[in-house]
This record gives sequence, C-alpha cells and structure tokens, in this order.
Amino acid sequence: MEEVKVVYWSGTGNTEAMAAYVEKGAKDAGVNATSISVDAASVDELAKEKGFALGCPSMGVEELEETTMEPFVAELEGKVAGKQIVLFGSYGWGDGEWMRNWVERMESAGATVVGGEGIIVNGEPDDATIEQLMAAGKELAQL
Repeated sequence: MEEVKVVYWSGTGNTEAMAAYVEKGAKDAGVNATSISVDAASVDELAKEKGFALGCPSMGVEELEETTMEPFVAELEGKVAGKQIVLFGSYGWGDGEWMRNWVERMESAGATVVGGEGIIVNGEPDDATIEQLMAAGKELAQL
C-alpha cells in the first residue's frame, strides 16, 4: 500500500495511543501512514483503500461508541467487502465482547480482519500489545 489510514475514536487517550502504534508500524515498513480521529474521517475515502485500521474502546455495555464511531462503522459496513482491516481498542472492564462482535460484523460484511481477531488491551497499551499493534501496521503496509 502507498498509505495506511488509521481511523479511531478515543475517550481517555488509550485507543488514540494504540492508533499511534499502528501508524508507527506502517511507517517503519516504509509507507506513509496517518492516524485520523473518526470525526475527521471520510467513509468514501476510506472505502477506496485495500485495507485500513479502525480503533474504538469498549463503551456502555460492551459496544462501540454510539454517537460518532457506530454511525461511521454502520456507513462503512456496506463498503468493506474484500478489505483487510485491523481492529483495535481498549477497555476497562468486561471480556472483550464488543471486539468479538465487531470482528464478526466486519467479517460478515466481507472484510478480512488482520490476525483473525481484534487487538484489545485493558487500559493503556502494554509492551506485548504495542508489538501486536506495530506488527499489524506493518502487515497493512505490505498489502
């Protein structure tokens, strides 16, 4: 890929930090990469890419953030067939149900989730999660 786009929503900064590591992994692989807050992203522009990354923390009862990220994902959902997608996000409680649901949703829409599952972390990204995020960015860069 010529450029990797990383679109995210973050409430506490943890998911934003995760986005930065996906971006860094892509840049380390030699491509341009940009992290974009979902409120500044374009579904139509993202849909033109072979692959991209989406990040959102668990909100409410293990759901995507409902006012900005959920509508974005709902609009994007019909345009993800054949795309390679990295999904990531942080959580403070629960067991990752929101991410399993999100992965299933994107795969049902025809996308391939890189690594077969989303990358999640309780709180701030730790060293192991940082490695996963950077590897995912590198994998997107190599599409």
